[in-house]
Amino acid sequence: MADLANIIRLKAEEYYSEIITIRRHIHQHPELSKQEKMTMEFIGGKLREYGIPFKDNVGGYGIVGIIEGREPQAVCLALRADMDALPVNETNEVDYKSANPGVMHACGHDVHMACLLGAAKILNGLKEQFRGTIKLLFQPSEETFPGGAIQMIQAGVMENPKPDFVIGQHVFPFLNSGQVGFRPGMFMASTDEFFITVKGKGGHGAMPQTTIDPILIASHIVVALQQIVSRNANPLVSTVVTVGRFIGEGRTNVIPDTVRLEGTVRTFDEEWRALVHDLLRQIANGTAEAMGGRCDITIDRGYPCLFNNEDLTAKLISLAGEYLGENNVKPMEQKMGAEDFAYFAREAPGCFFGLGIADPALGTSHNLHTAGFQVDESAMKTGMGLMAWLAARVMNVIV
Repeated sequence: MADLANIIRLKAEEYYSEIITIRRHIHQHPELSKQEKMTMEFIGGKLREYGIPFKDNVGGYGIVGIIEGREPQAVCLALRADMDALPVNETNEVDYKSANPGVMHACGHDVHMACLLGAAKILNGLKEQFRGTIKLLFQPSEETFPGGAIQMIQAGVMENPKPDFVIGQHVFPFLNSGQVGFRPGMFMASTDEFFITVKGKGGHGAMPQTTIDPILIASHIVVALQQIVSRNANPLVSTVVTVGRFIGEGRTNVIPDTVRLEGTVRTFDEEWRALVHDLLRQIANGTAEAMGGRCDITIDRGYPCLFNNEDLTAKLISLAGEYLGENNVKPMEQKMGAEDFAYFAREAPGCFFGLGIADPALGTSHNLHTAGFQVDESAMKTGMGLMAWLAARVMNVIV
């Protein structure tokens, strides 16, 4: 298989400048979740240029491309990239800086799309040499509940043919360019969002005895919620309950009628996840009632835990070592971040891995979701080449 690896490396090198151009175009024209129409049209144009048939407007602005090799029904592999940007105002001063103020590809989805297009071009040139079908899943709305993955699944992307495996990659700024990271088993947490409206009775700040102070009630709720992790959670099950927003529209001398709390719940156990929701409601309601107020509580159930199939992941770790060298394949820790790739991995054995993008000398060490986030673009040679290599080997390429 050394010849195949060399062929793919050469193709990745050959297409590199084109993929940089693609990534920069997408980066300069970011679109938020559920608004990815121009991005969809751009990707469709590239697939058409490569001679790859596709269907667009799938589960929103999603695209599904199809590459058929020999014996198309023999095996099916799905490769996924997400498409949406974030409501972040970019501070990088580069020629391809976002032209959409307040919107930025601050999570690397531009890189994911460019790498998948590069892998698709490579694989399309090898299609006479492999058995089976490759599905290219360009997925919208990863950053916003309910997420584009479940909407694409509901639209039938995991059927006709049904993928036997699904693979995705995500940029990671704490891995150096040229490196990738894998974790078999439970990898990323579930995620839910909660919204609590604390209702009291407002009034003059100098006469608190005439009020039911929702600021005070909400403060006690924030503190009380911490016992979910410190006293209810199994210490061996990672759990986060974070209140990230506290809105009390009073003044220095005005106690408001209501306060709004917003936050997130993360964990790695689905049964415990449901219990956290119950505890959150009990604690918030009980605290408010004990202090004379009441609560309205909404919990938006988000993405499930992301589980990497252990057999598939072990195989991909070995294959990645063959392509990149074992020293460039790193183990990864569990992440409290969440990903709706988890839905795809529930439909077929899946693996979601990390693509290193850091080069401190280039200033590419900013974290995801920040205004200064950048990537070392040389990582895209690794990204598209490795994705093509993994797909080719999983599809039993014959060279």
